[in-house]
Formats: sequence, C-alpha cells, structure tokens
Amino acid sequence: MRREFFLFAIIGSLICAIGFWVLPPLYHPLHITITSLFALIVFIGLKDAFQTKHTILRNFPVLGKFRYLLEMVRPEIQQYFIESNSDGRPFNREDRSLVYQRSKGDLDTLPFGTQKDVYAPGYQWVNHSIKARHLDHESMRVTIGGESCSQPYSASILNISAMSYGSLSGSAIQALNGGAQEGNFAHNTGEGGISPHHLKHKGDLIWQVGTGYFGCRHPDGSFNPEMFKENATRPEVKMIEIKISQGAKPGHGGILPARKITPEIAAIRGVPMGQDVLSPPTHSTFDTPIGLLNFVAQLRELSGGKPVGFKLCLGKRREFMAICKAMMKTQIFPDYIAVDGGEGGTGAAPIEFSNHIGSPGLDSLVYVHNCLVGFGIRNKMKIITSGKIASAFDLMKRLCLGADVCYAARSMMLALGCIQALRCNSNHCPAGVATNDPNLEAGLVVSHKRGRVASFHKETMKSFAHMLGAMGLGHPDELRPWHLQMRTGASEVKHFGQIFHYLEEGELLQETMPAEFMWAFRLASAESFDPADTLTITEMR
Repeated sequence: MRREFFLFAIIGSLICAIGFWVLPPLYHPLHITITSLFALIVFIGLKDAFQTKHTILRNFPVLGKFRYLLEMVRPEIQQYFIESNSDGRPFNREDRSLVYQRSKGDLDTLPFGTQKDVYAPGYQWVNHSIKARHLDHESMRVTIGGESCSQPYSASILNISAMSYGSLSGSAIQALNGGAQEGNFAHNTGEGGISPHHLKHKGDLIWQVGTGYFGCRHPDGSFNPEMFKENATRPEVKMIEIKISQGAKPGHGGILPARKITPEIAAIRGVPMGQDVLSPPTHSTFDTPIGLLNFVAQLRELSGGKPVGFKLCLGKRREFMAICKAMMKTQIFPDYIAVDGGEGGTGAAPIEFSNHIGSPGLDSLVYVHNCLVGFGIRNKMKIITSGKIASAFDLMKRLCLGADVCYAARSMMLALGCIQALRCNSNHCPAGVATNDPNLEAGLVVSHKRGRVASFHKETMKSFAHMLGAMGLGHPDELRPWHLQMRTGASEVKHFGQIFHYLEEGELLQETMPAEFMWAFRLASAESFDPADTLTITEMR
C-alpha cells in the first residue's frame, strides 16, 4: 500500500496542477476545497509512511488510521454489542492488550477489579503468603546441561519459540533476535536453519534441526555431520534441538516448492535451486528410541559439548515410554525435552491437524514429567514447554505443572506488532511479521521492534518475580502442582496435584504401578517404536 499511496500522491498532484488551468481563477471554491483535502491526505500519508513506531500505518498510510479509530471505539461497541475482553480466539483482547502494553512500556495495571468470574468453574489462581519476599527478576534463570554437557547454558525461564526464517520475514527475525540480545534470553531458530538475520544482532540461539536437516544436509537430504559441526560451534549457538514433531502439525511433512526457493534460502538451508525440497514427516538418521539417543550423543559431541535436546508433540504414550526405557538402557540422556501441545501454534497447518491431532499441551507436559519422575530420571534433564504464554500467570502455571523453562511464539509476534489478522499462511501479513513480501516487510522497523520484544520479556519477568515473591517462594524450581488452584464446581476447589495424577520418584520401576501407565509401559520397547507386546481389551480398559 505504500507504493499505491505514493502513486496516488503523484497522480493527485498532477490533477491539482491541471486544476489551476481548468478552474480559473485560483481562488475558485471547488479548486480550493479539492486541493486542501488532497494536501491534508498527502501530509497525513507522508507522516504515516516515514514514521517507525506503527507498522500498520507505515504499510497502509492514511487507511491504517481507520484501524486505530476503530480500536478507540471498539471497547464500547464490544462491551455492549459483541463480546467481553475474554472471548476472542486464539488470543483474547485482554491478553493482546497486555502484550502490547508491556512491549510499549505503557501502563499495564487493571482498574476496577478483575473482569473474570472468580466463582465460575475453571477459574484458576495461586495463593499468596503472609511472608512475601522481594525477588530480582534477573535471577529467574535455569541452567540447562547434564553430566555429559561441557558447555551448559543459563537460560531465562521465558524464551522465543521456534519460528523459521521464511515463515517470518527477515526483519521479524532480526527484531526477535535483537530483542533476545537486549533482554538476555534465547531465540529458537525453527527448523529452517540459521540465517544471516539470526546472526546479525548476536542474540543467543537455540538451533533447531528438523527432519529436513536444513543447514546440515547432504544434497540427497541426509544428515551432514561436517556441516552441522560448522554451524553448531558458532558462538551464538547455545543449545541444539532435534525436532521430532511440532504441535501445529505433528506427523505431517511438507514441501517447499521450487518457485519459493531464492538464492538466500538455498544457501541457508543447503538445498539446490530449481527443485522442490521435501521436509519429511520422520527423521532418516534414526528410527528407534536408542537411535534417537545415539543421535543426541552424536550432536552433543559434534557441537563441542553444548546442551542437546529434542522437541515433540506427545502422541502415542508408549512411544515416549519407549524413549524413557532407552534412556535407562543406554544411560544416554538429553539435556532437555521440549514439549509442544497438539493445539497448534504459529505453524500453518491443515485444520484437522491443528484441531484434532496430538495431545493438548498441559496433558502432554504432565505426562512427560510423570514418566521421567516415574523412571527416576527427572533430575537428568530439564523440560521446556510452550503454548499461549502471554502473561506471568501463564508462565507460572506451566512451571507449577512440571516445566522448568517456557517458550513463547505468538505473544512474541504480538510484541512485534502482530494484530492477529490470521493471514500468517497467505504471505499477506499486514504487520510485516509473517510475510516475505518486501513491501509489507518494509513497514517493520527492526531498531524499534527489537526494543518492544525486550520490553515485553522484561516486564513479564518482573511480574513473574513479583507473583513468586508474593507466594513466599524464592525460585521457580520451588513451584509445585499444589500451588495452582482451580474451581471445579460451584463450591469445590482443587489444586492441580489432585486434578492430575502425579507419580512418585521411581514409581514406574516398582512391581506395581498405576493402571493408566501399565499398558503403555508393557507396549514400550527401547529397541523399537513399534509395540513390544499385545494387551487384551480388558487390560486396555
């Protein structure tokens, strides 16, 4: 729209000039009215086009102001005619506003009390302590790296989740990485590889290696150890993440059409020009639980001892149980496991996959935590989780349920200026975030947006530290399921230790174990992801 505006300005100027000749004298009322209106539009448009704070105005001069006008009157329209602040999806108005306010450094307090129905089933909260404490938000960090890791990483408990260059614009990647550098937290590259946009601002990177092995592949698509080592030993790369599956489309591969492969993308991903590039649904380097762990050990060695983990959306329970058995058998442990929810995220996916494939995030988190505790190996690795984290309470909830660290993707996009237009999969993102259209990307000014990303992270961490201190705790690793309360009925309240069944240390190694884990345990094999045994229908029930 910037091009269209400048074209409008040029044509309009010519029309006004012709008007001097067509409508004499110069003070003709019609000529004065048209010229004044045109001059006002051009002045507003030029001011919008060259400012750097608002991407929508920069990409859509003049027209973008109608959105902000609607934003001013929408609270009244919404309150009386449409919906409450908590009804929108995927992120409601209250959550979006919170991210915008914290990213801009605006007032983020709530007047006139909560708008939530605290007596409705499903309402959640944590209880405070009379002995509240003051905590430094900069101390909210966790060290990731087990016994076999020689370069452990001190991670913030909130980091940027996996979003590839190509899915996001180069400017968006730069702004995210610049924000991570300013705020001292990590930026996951996504499976698209390490691009110059990831490296320009020197922010900490978690390099994600997916099934396509982009950035570390041979021409035939197989894993290339030498190329991996070259990238993994970069000083910016702090951790390595093997992507098994993602929540948006678990078990679903993809094809990057040849027409979308630019010389830059070809160089970043290590793929040839002029050919479709396959991202398979499964890895070619391993096909067994033991094979996965051997790959973890190989990448740890090639990277010089950096933390290596894997990311998955939980599917068949026995398959994760098989990985746990393989850990016990080989004594090879990942430094962390990243747990994604089947409800999806930033990745564009078939609607059936986003809506109906994969376990929801909280259920997955609890199950993974339980398995590791049940096998007595929870202390060997950390758990990272993700899923609609926009506030300090969202972060605290997941840490209570068993996570050590969290990822955020969509809230980081909102911090960049995303307006939840839901155009991520069309290359027409009006905010210049999820697009490679150079005209739309030009509206996203890196020097301004990186500060917004850093500010959102900082203010969220401050709020988290205040909440944790109000609970009388000193560090996130003290959080437990029973700290999180939920109203389950009109006069009934339970903590999450009662809602979810949490195992005791080593409980899965005993002769008897909870029935809901028995069938998965019996079917799981360290040597194969295929079932190791058969169960009767009665046993399955």
